[in-house]
Order: sequence, then structure tokens, then C-alpha cells
Amino acid sequence: MKIVSILARERIMIALDFPNVIEAEQFLSLWEVETEAKPVVKVGMQLFYHAGPDWVRKLKREGYTIFLDLKLHDIPHTVAGAVASVAQLGVDFLTIHASGGSEMMRAARQAIEQTNHSLQLLAVTQLTSTDQKMLNEEMGIRGTVAASVMQLAQVAVKSGMTGIVCSAHEVEMVKKEFPALLTVTPGIRLAHDEKGDQKRVLTPEEAVQRGADLLVVGRSITHSLDPKQAYDSILERLSHENERGERP
Repeated sequence: MKIVSILARERIMIALDFPNVIEAEQFLSLWEVETEAKPVVKVGMQLFYHAGPDWVRKLKREGYTIFLDLKLHDIPHTVAGAVASVAQLGVDFLTIHASGGSEMMRAARQAIEQTNHSLQLLAVTQLTSTDQKMLNEEMGIRGTVAASVMQLAQVAVKSGMTGIVCSAHEVEMVKKEFPALLTVTPGIRLAHDEKGDQKRVLTPEEAVQRGADLLVVGRSITHSLDPKQAYDSILERLSHENERGERP
């Protein structure tokens, strides 16, 4: 499989899974050198609800590419309104749940067209914490996790989503069916890391080899004794992976 030509730095989204702004800014201070490119960062629900929209605007002014991971899921009108509000923050990516259906996703897409064309909507398929037993017995969805991901990806494509969020385990089949669809993969761990509450995980190299475009990496960087070194190490490994993928 030929690896998409994306700079290694653009592939990695660091998950700022911190409980408050103080800890998040202490972490980001590692990139205070003005001449150094800022990393792509993911702001999830915990941090966003604590920090608020003004802090997200501040990050944008400081030059960060921001993936706002709010996983919106409600009636179409409500989600459209929420998307229109988020668009005003200037963030780059926003998640909504594909399980909300095509009408909800189309309403979100229309809200973008009326506000900020640069905001990219990503449809969440199945969370990386979802396993086969949970899918069938608790959620009442028949079939495999992979089949559910493919079904939701198809609806997302028809609804005008830029990309989807899925585990790296499903990326290869998604790309085979929808090669132009942007794939964002959480649940990325280094080989020696614990899985935590994630159940479908792969290493950065494995995810890229399967066709993942963007990788969400959290604990492997933020919980490291030297987060900056851990980040740089992953970038170096992915740069080598890109070089291998670009060879004929």
C-alpha cells in the first residue's frame, strides 16, 4: 500500500486529555520556541468544558491546528446550531457522531457552508473502547464492529463528511472502499504502552501502514517522562515510514 504523502508532523494529533488549563498549558510550554512549528492538538470534552471557547480561540491565535473532539449527537437542528457556534472559534476539525444519521450530518454540513468553509467535519463511527460483546449485547447492533464501521462510513460519505474517526483496525477496508475519505485513528499506543480503556489499538507505524491519515496520540506522549522527546521520536519513525511508502 502506498502511504499518503503527509508530513509526519501533520499526521500526529496530540490529545490534550488534561483536566484543566493549567496542566494543558504546562504541557504546551514545551513548544514555546517561536521558530518551532506547533503540533496539531486535540481538545476533548473534559478540557473544553473546563477551559471554554475563549481558551480555544487563544490556541488558534498562538498558531495551533485544533481538532475539537466534542462528538456532537442530537436532533439535526440542535447539532447544526452547535456546529455554527463552533465554526466561529476557527478550529480546524470537529467531530459529530455518525450514528446521529444522515439528516443530522447534512444539517451540520449546511451549517458549515453558511459559516466557515474551512472547518472539516469528522464523523465518529465506533469508539475504540467498543468491542464485539458491547456492540451486540449492550448496543443491540448485529454483526461485527468492522461491519458497523463500514455502514456508518458509507452514511458519512453520502452526508458530505470530510472524514471519519475509526480505529486503525478498520482503516484498510475503509480506504479500499472510500480512498478519498480522510481517516482519523485514535487508540494509538507505542508497543510498550498499556492499552488503558482502549480495546482496538495499534502502533503509529501499523496505523500508517494500513492507510490512516491522521493519528490521535495521547498517553504515549502526555504521560511520558519526556513528552517532547516521545513526540519527536514518533515523528522520526513516521518520517521513515513515509520514505518507505513513497518508494516505488
